[in-house]
Amino acid sequence: MFRILESQAPAKQNAEDTIATLSGRLQSATLLEDRRAAILGLRSFAKLYPASVASGGLRNLINSLSHDVEDTDTTKVVLETLLMLFSPDESSPEASDDIALWLADEFTQRQENITVLLDLLDRNDFFSRLYSLQLISAISTARPERTQECVYTAPLGVSRLVAILDDKREALRGEALLLLIALTPASPDLQKLVAFENAFDRIFAVLDAEGSLTNGGVVVQDCLSLLANLLRLNVSNQSFFRETGGVSKVTKILAQALKDESSPEKIDELTATQRDKNLWGFMSIIRLFLLGGTVNTQMNQSTFWQNGIVFQMLEIGFHPTLSAPIRAEALLTCADLIRGNSTLQEKLAQRDVTFYVPIPPTPSTPSAQRPNGQHKNPTSVIVNVIQGLLDLALAVSCPQNFDVRLAACECIKAYFYSHAPVRLHFLRHARNGHISNQNEPDNIFTILLEEPDPGHTLDPYRQWIASVLLFHLIQDDYDAKNIAMDIAEGDAEKGEEVVTCIQGMSANLISKAQKIDGDRVVIGYLMVLSGWLYEDPDAVNDFLQEGSSVQGLIQIVMQPGKGKVLEAGLCAFLLGIVYEFSTKDSPIPRATLHEILTSRLGREQFNNKMTKLREHPYVRDFEVLPQGNSSDGLPSVYFDKTFIDFLKDNFSRIYRAIDRDPGIEVSVLANGVQKGISRELVDSLKAQLDDKTQALQKVESEKLTLERKLGQEQAEVRKARDSAVVELSRIKSINESLQRNHEEEISKQRDEHRLALNNIEQHIQTMRKAHEEEVQNMRKAHESELQELQTNSTRQITEATTHVQNVVANVQAEARKFKEDNENLATKVRERHEAEVADLKAQLHKREREVEKASKDHAQDLRTANEEYESNRFALEGRAQRAEEKAAESELRIKDISKAADDAMKERQKEFEELAEAKQAAETERDDLLIVLGDLEEKRSRDKKRLKALGEEISDDDDDEGEDEDKDGDDE
Repeated sequence: MFRILESQAPAKQNAEDTIATLSGRLQSATLLEDRRAAILGLRSFAKLYPASVASGGLRNLINSLSHDVEDTDTTKVVLETLLMLFSPDESSPEASDDIALWLADEFTQRQENITVLLDLLDRNDFFSRLYSLQLISAISTARPERTQECVYTAPLGVSRLVAILDDKREALRGEALLLLIALTPASPDLQKLVAFENAFDRIFAVLDAEGSLTNGGVVVQDCLSLLANLLRLNVSNQSFFRETGGVSKVTKILAQALKDESSPEKIDELTATQRDKNLWGFMSIIRLFLLGGTVNTQMNQSTFWQNGIVFQMLEIGFHPTLSAPIRAEALLTCADLIRGNSTLQEKLAQRDVTFYVPIPPTPSTPSAQRPNGQHKNPTSVIVNVIQGLLDLALAVSCPQNFDVRLAACECIKAYFYSHAPVRLHFLRHARNGHISNQNEPDNIFTILLEEPDPGHTLDPYRQWIASVLLFHLIQDDYDAKNIAMDIAEGDAEKGEEVVTCIQGMSANLISKAQKIDGDRVVIGYLMVLSGWLYEDPDAVNDFLQEGSSVQGLIQIVMQPGKGKVLEAGLCAFLLGIVYEFSTKDSPIPRATLHEILTSRLGREQFNNKMTKLREHPYVRDFEVLPQGNSSDGLPSVYFDKTFIDFLKDNFSRIYRAIDRDPGIEVSVLANGVQKGISRELVDSLKAQLDDKTQALQKVESEKLTLERKLGQEQAEVRKARDSAVVELSRIKSINESLQRNHEEEISKQRDEHRLALNNIEQHIQTMRKAHEEEVQNMRKAHESELQELQTNSTRQITEATTHVQNVVANVQAEARKFKEDNENLATKVRERHEAEVADLKAQLHKREREVEKASKDHAQDLRTANEEYESNRFALEGRAQRAEEKAAESELRIKDISKAADDAMKERQKEFEELAEAKQAAETERDDLLIVLGDLEEKRSRDKKRLKALGEEISDDDDDEGEDEDKDGDDE
């Protein structure tokens, strides 16, 4: 029995067939319940079979979001299914990263798909909003750029996303923050659009709601990340933030954080860790406004200063209970706030800060120290901010606080960055303090020139930081170098050896290089000496005053061992600088120094040490190498960034310095004064000058000889000039006689020419008279023809005008007569018609009265009378209709007659126009004849002028005759 039932049971479906069936049902179902059931079925397969569900039902699921948007349950199921497709089970046979890319492409290829998800954010349903945000985030993870474009172009898309930040539900607010963070890191246009949706105020509102920096959690971190995305390298958003009061809100948040830290209530370790993350992120956002080289940096610095943020950063940096990374970040932020702004640099030096002096632990109070070098109940003193920074950078001996010390060093460097007066004042103060033996523990010259304090033997960075500060103070500043060179130890008057600052640091360098743990100190000395001696021959000469310094540097370079690569390379670099800028007059002459380097060190060894230095990771990869702890437990910080740039920029020049001829000195321009020149070149120039002097004397003797010859030649020239004057007078007399003969010949030729001219004038007179007679005859013939033509034209015009007037009068008379006849005929027809109508109406009334009377007697008579009445009525109506037709025919005849009259008038008008054209043609012909006559007159006048020009006389009779003829022509 069971076998029979099993044989009749339908075949089992696999997952692919079921998914295909559900996808088809979702596409073809018309009822909401059927579609929802199909979606639920697809959701059950979405985790294990994401590829099959996506290929068969993805588009139907997306369409369901727009069709069934009013049904919250269906929308929720669809969104859950789509989210499952983006995150399938790892054990799924169809799990692949390509599925997410394919799904994201399907959504982003059509703008309306993203718009549908954004429209769901307008609904107040929790799951619709949450799942929509998560789905857009998943799409953005797969296709970030295309998703950003779709959100940016969607109507009110960004507005809807930013508005979610006002939602009181934390889950929605957090998802909105994460989505905005994913959308805004690299799209300036999207960043601006988000910012102008009042995003800054909303973010600060979320910060306040989440407990601000002190008590805030991950959501506060997300808010700070979003702020960083909106402000990073976006000048427009930074200006908008500054102008809308964002800086004052930053001040309030920092003030609240400092207040919470100073409160007696202790913060637990977990909260403190999160607080440090939030505070570090918040200060990083402030530093985004202070990037060097941007157009708004100066304005941002001034705005932050006015709001007191610089002093808050200093308070955080000197706060004893905050962790070292936070204090370091605060000091770095303070450095960025004043760097390159001379006004703020000067104002900073006038401020005081509270400096906390830690109480070191003792055996009796072992718990006085906290981790990270923090101490309980520190002693506070009010000091100048620069003094406090120097104490912090140079006097603290806790390696754990190295980040704070390095940040304090950066703050000091920012204080005198690009501000020469401040830099010189700082140096003078340090120089005077050292010379006066005030024994200041934070004086950079005291630290670098005196023997190390036994208490600081474990702190190599004390001298290293002092070296970095001095390097920045004197680099490329000859005035600063001169101030430092004024420092000297010993009194020559008392017979003591005078040791200059450069010689003292060189001695400490060589002494420290002999110790194992002095590599950082040695590198510090080498950095400052390299920057000091570069392009300064006076400093090089000061260094060479102590001959043992060169031998000591060569010995460091020649030391075997791999652990001294940096020191050996920097010593070779310093030796190259010394040789490059040495002179013939140096304590160790340039030629001698070159011989020492080539014999003791050798060119190959010199170049090899410098090459290894350049290839060392600490130099080659300085910009990308993290500053962690080295094997000796100290931070792996060996170089300053500015020195690395200095080294890389000048490496090639110093590398080739040893190949340069010792006889060629390098010319250096220091404060407008050129220093250094080749003495051999001077000697050769002197020799050339002597040769030129001898050549000049020889030329002068030759000049005297030539002057004598010139005097003789001038005497000969004067003699030749006198003879030329005599010859000239003779030639003048001959010329005068020839001129007289020439004038007589000219007079004779003039008489002959006058006679010939008279004959020509007589001939011209004869021709003129003949021409005038011919012109007179032509004028008379023309005038007669013109008079006859005018008479005929006038007569024809008069006849045509009379004929036209007669025709027009006849036509008008006929038209008036015809019109009167028509009006009389129409009047008669109308009167006759009206009479007939009146007669018919009277007969009709009569018959009606008769019928009415007869109806009273008998019904049969009534019918008979009625029939007669109908027949008579039809007859009368026929007569009336015929009368109307006759009237219509009369009107048609009248219209025809009017049309014929109009045609006749048109014909007469046409004839009149033809006559007018004939008259116009006659007048035109007359005008042409007058023009011809005028041309003849003008030609005659030209002939007269030509005859006058030829000299022929014209009689007054001819002129008068011409004038009379002109007057006659005018009278006519």
